[in-house]
Amino acid sequence: MTEHIATVIPSALMRSYKYLQLDWNSEFSMLTVRMGVRPIQCYSLAAMAELQQVFSDISANPGLVRHFVTASNVPGVFNFGGDLSLFVLLVRARDLESLRLYARRCIDLVWWWENAAQLGVHTTALVQGDTLGGGLESALLHHTVIFEKSAQAGFPEVLFNLFPGMGGWNLTVRKGGYSVANDMILSGQIYTADQLYRRGLVEYVVDDGEAEHALEHFVRTMEPRYRGTMAALQARRVAAPITYESLQVVVDQWATTAMSLTTRDMRLMERLARAQVRKVGGAESGAVEEIKRFELDTAWGVERTGMSEWTSLESR
Repeated sequence: MTEHIATVIPSALMRSYKYLQLDWNSEFSMLTVRMGVRPIQCYSLAAMAELQQVFSDISANPGLVRHFVTASNVPGVFNFGGDLSLFVLLVRARDLESLRLYARRCIDLVWWWENAAQLGVHTTALVQGDTLGGGLESALLHHTVIFEKSAQAGFPEVLFNLFPGMGGWNLTVRKGGYSVANDMILSGQIYTADQLYRRGLVEYVVDDGEAEHALEHFVRTMEPRYRGTMAALQARRVAAPITYESLQVVVDQWATTAMSLTTRDMRLMERLARAQVRKVGGAESGAVEEIKRFELDTAWGVERTGMSEWTSLESR
């Protein structure tokens, strides 16, 4: 971004986060949220709680943010999607209610992205690394998707008898059509950025290292037609709606399906989770489970008391 543009975060959005880095561009009223989740770059319960807080702050200050960008702070990875280490822990414990808790947290994020245009917020996914499953679903939720050439994506859940649960079918059908969704989701194949572009799922593919420049160029050229673009995006949502109720039905099916995983499926998930940890230089063996248990306890605490880390601090 241009160096002279102010980067001080507006006070309404200024909080301290563990897994998120917020960047502000005052010229475009653009907030970029870069996720850096440890031990695995995925939608963990802790990361989702932080992202939900950002969404709440944006919603509470209408007109402050015109452009919202999701990016990654982890080299080579945009997002691995669902928290496989947590899923393994919960399935082994037969803890269906906690799986449903996780699913509810996911669809709350999906619902904000889905309704961002109604808030006057244009959303862009800046994908500079691999993205799988729920990570790809979250990218497709954005109004504009920019991929760097080396980035790859797909829905590998079918490999261990799960299916995309937070809107994968709806989102892929909306952008690419039923045939594309059917092929992508049922094959479990990983696709290149160019392949995704040809299927209509990605708006821009740029050379590695050029995504930030492409983002600035896109936003600068969109600004003169901002109002018309936002009106069109709102109309698109009416024409191809996704309801909160439909998301609830799908994630309930997803949670129930997860409980029927075989021992072989579980071992495959564990292998993939370990590979993801190694790719991002995560925690040592054994530490991941401890982290996931802590995140789960915290999430249930918020569910029961209504008090998040931030609200509890503000009330003191």
